[in-house]
Amino acid sequence: MPTPVIVDVVRLASGKGKPGGALSGTHPTSLLVHVLRSLVERNDLDPALVDDVIAGCVFQASEQALNIARNAVLGAGFPESVPGTTLDRQCGSSQQAVHFAAQGVAAGAYDVVIAAGVESMSRVPMGTTPMGKDPYGPEVAARYPEGLVNQGISAELVAARWKLDRETLDAYSAESHRRAAEAAAAGFFDREIVPIAVTGADGATLEHRLDETVRATTTVEGLAGLKPAFADEVFTERFPEIDWRITPGNSSPLTDGASAVLIMSEEAAAKLGLTPRARFVSYAVTGDDPVLMLTAPIPATRQALRRAGLGIDDLDAYEVNEAFAPVPLAWAQDLAADPAKLNPRGGAIALGHALGSSGTRLLGTLLNHLEATGGRYGLQTMCEAAGMANATIIERI
Repeated sequence: MPTPVIVDVVRLASGKGKPGGALSGTHPTSLLVHVLRSLVERNDLDPALVDDVIAGCVFQASEQALNIARNAVLGAGFPESVPGTTLDRQCGSSQQAVHFAAQGVAAGAYDVVIAAGVESMSRVPMGTTPMGKDPYGPEVAARYPEGLVNQGISAELVAARWKLDRETLDAYSAESHRRAAEAAAAGFFDREIVPIAVTGADGATLEHRLDETVRATTTVEGLAGLKPAFADEVFTERFPEIDWRITPGNSSPLTDGASAVLIMSEEAAAKLGLTPRARFVSYAVTGDDPVLMLTAPIPATRQALRRAGLGIDDLDAYEVNEAFAPVPLAWAQDLAADPAKLNPRGGAIALGHALGSSGTRLLGTLLNHLEATGGRYGLQTMCEAAGMANATIIERI
């Protein structure tokens, strides 16, 4: 059976996901085009050799509709023979794209494949659906008669269940910004970020290469002054355990971004003269309570560790997506994980969470950290809407 390996990972620096953000003037297809081009160019790869492009994108409406992966393949100038498909596993979409790509190589269906992700939250707002209709249907409503909730309420429920107070959440969030700012200043993101030309507010062309969402001056005291973002009398009555701790400061910001990873068989890499950087050890995807919603990284991690024959202490780093501060904190508490190894270069609270792009973004950050520190094993996992999660363990080569 062919062994799938990671040859390279690239991403755009984050842009604030609102009008005036660094990437807000760029069409989402163009964001994905740029990382696809960058990936093949810097590896001197003939794009005709790419068997497929699998891209994650959550809100596949408006400018992100009609299979953005195929549109980006064509826009990038790849031969028309290269196909592309777009998938949605909510926040884990591009991580799932990685799983499908690697599993396709292992099955012998692909020799060379690109897994990618994109989301423009400034141009296609969160919650956009193709026709603005109810996506759940009567059967889901019948199963959950009290109704599913938004992720902010779920974050409040997680914080309450794991007894994470406001000060703990804000301290974690400030540390995320500190780590990310320190990593950026040291040039630790330089290998994964590919610069892109954008048009500034004054009409001038600028090179965007720094994460726009990192705030080096963030303090616990400053975060403490922010008001809870999801307080609602209806939910207070339904969930009396909530005391409203989730704010914009301990949540990931709306973000624009794109990222991509080059995956191929060991044989293909050798034939092309490319050096693999990591191999896949195990994969997992699982579901959990869709009301609590954000807890599935815990069982997904256990499943990935079991399949790999590893324990949590065997891992040298873990990237747990910081959709909200309670998510990595509850995960670490439940798994007795070393906090020093958790999101060592900062997480989505600082670096942003461009939904469909985040999975491949986390993979690149994890791989670069392992290489810089000499680590062997790393894990990435992320919560996903409706109570799902992917987990991936890689081994640096």
